[in-house]
Amino acid sequence: MTSSAEPVLPLGDDPVAVLDAAVWAMAAFVSTQRQALSEPLEDVLRRDSQRTAVLESVGLVRRGPDGYVTHPSLGRPDAATARSAVEAKLSSLRQAVSAAADTDTSEGGWGAQSDEVLLNQGRASAATGRALAGKIVPRLTGCAESLAAEGSRVLDVGTGVGALALALAEAFPGARVEGIDVLERALDLGRTELAAANPVVADRVLLRLRNAADVSEKKTYQLIWLPAPFLSEEALRAALPRLAEALAPGAWLVAGTNPVPEDALRRSVGRWTAVRGGGNSFDTVRMGEELAALGLVESHTFPTVPGGPVLVAVRRPER
Repeated sequence: MTSSAEPVLPLGDDPVAVLDAAVWAMAAFVSTQRQALSEPLEDVLRRDSQRTAVLESVGLVRRGPDGYVTHPSLGRPDAATARSAVEAKLSSLRQAVSAAADTDTSEGGWGAQSDEVLLNQGRASAATGRALAGKIVPRLTGCAESLAAEGSRVLDVGTGVGALALALAEAFPGARVEGIDVLERALDLGRTELAAANPVVADRVLLRLRNAADVSEKKTYQLIWLPAPFLSEEALRAALPRLAEALAPGAWLVAGTNPVPEDALRRSVGRWTAVRGGGNSFDTVRMGEELAALGLVESHTFPTVPGGPVLVAVRRPER
């Protein structure tokens, strides 16, 4: 079999062995990150030299004159974000094992996942909520001001266990955040999470069983968050016009999207995992086109981490 696409990994004469080693390299990365949640990264790297050698072999670590020099992906912007990232990577590995064992979840999507996966992936979304509040909203014309107003409203589509909704409620004390999802089990987990949170914040979060295509409010929300890759193409197309109408004049919709990968491996894996999880294969460019076709304007894109999601922000015209 031949292909014109250049492989992202130098597979050589024994591609299966290289892929097997890549799995272990990912395990080394995640376990290192996990231990670094509770102790200095330098100590973690020094203590397990064999594991660190694996990270060196893939370019994530190198030895400098004053200690280890690490790739930014091993960095730790803050404790909560780092913990969320580790939980998300662990969930991804578990889902890969499920796929390898031929445990078919393509029919059930997120509903076929365990409570542990739903919690880990959901809690990881809190980092997106904090980034949205702290880095994106201040750069969107009028958005921070409108969210500062008492009684402002935010819609979190596909809220899952409510972690992102809770992060937004904490960041914007005047806002009420409505989280909607089609999976009752995830919402039940979310209500338990809210019960353990700061009641002053949690009281401004409402979790509801609702399909985004059934949103009927008009000119209501100052901010809508849409994790586009997690909706099926059919659900996304049905929801987008409703969400556009639900925006107040001048308000913003921010959609999480998958970037266009530069290599065939990540493109194909991205499509497989998206469909397997009940999502769609729209990328950043395609999502931007769909939003523009609805009459939404002032499109901005915000990369997150290298190779990670790209946020697309669009605004409803004032008139």
